[in-house]
Amino acid sequence: MGRDVGVWVVALAAAGAAAFALLMGGDTPDPVGRGTPAPDFTLSRLSDGTPVRLEDLRGRVVLVNFWATWCEPCEAEMPAMQRLHAQLEGSDFELLAISVDDEVPAVRAFRERLELRFPILLDPDERVARRYQTFRYPESFLVGPDGVIVERYVGGKEWDASAYVARIRRLMAGGVPSSAG
Repeated sequence: MGRDVGVWVVALAAAGAAAFALLMGGDTPDPVGRGTPAPDFTLSRLSDGTPVRLEDLRGRVVLVNFWATWCEPCEAEMPAMQRLHAQLEGSDFELLAISVDDEVPAVRAFRERLELRFPILLDPDERVARRYQTFRYPESFLVGPDGVIVERYVGGKEWDASAYVARIRRLMAGGVPSSAG
C-alpha cells in the first residue's frame, strides 16, 4: 500500500506543477525583437526635460539604445553613436539614447565629458527598459518607419561602420533592411 500512496503523491505533484505552468504561461509577455512592434514610451530629455514619445517619431528610422554611465561597453560605443548621429542628422533618422542611471548629475557629466549631442532620455526606474525586456547594457533596437523592430543588438557596436549606416539609409529609403551586425 505504501508504494501506491507514493505513486499518487508523485502523480498529484506532477499534475499540480503542470497546472501551475499552464496558468502562469498567459502572463509571460511575448519576446521583444525582430518583427515585433516597438513598445511605445514617453521619457524626458536630459537637456531640457521635454517629453519624447516614440510614437511621435513614426515615419522615421529610430535607433533606441539603452545604456548606463557605469557600463564600460556603453562608454566605448558612444563616440561611434555621436559620429552616426552627426552623419545622419537632418534626415529621417533619430537616435534615442536611454540612460537607466538614477543620478541625473552623473548622466550630465558623462554627456559633457564625451561631448555627446544626440538626444539622451532618462529612465531611472528602468520602466521602459523592462518593457523592452532589456537587462544587459548596452542593448539597442533598430526601429523601422512603421514602428516595427528591424533588429535587436546586444553589446557595443561601431554604429558609424558602413554596414550599419547603409542599413539605416536603406530603411529610410523604404528598402529591405538587410542584416548588419
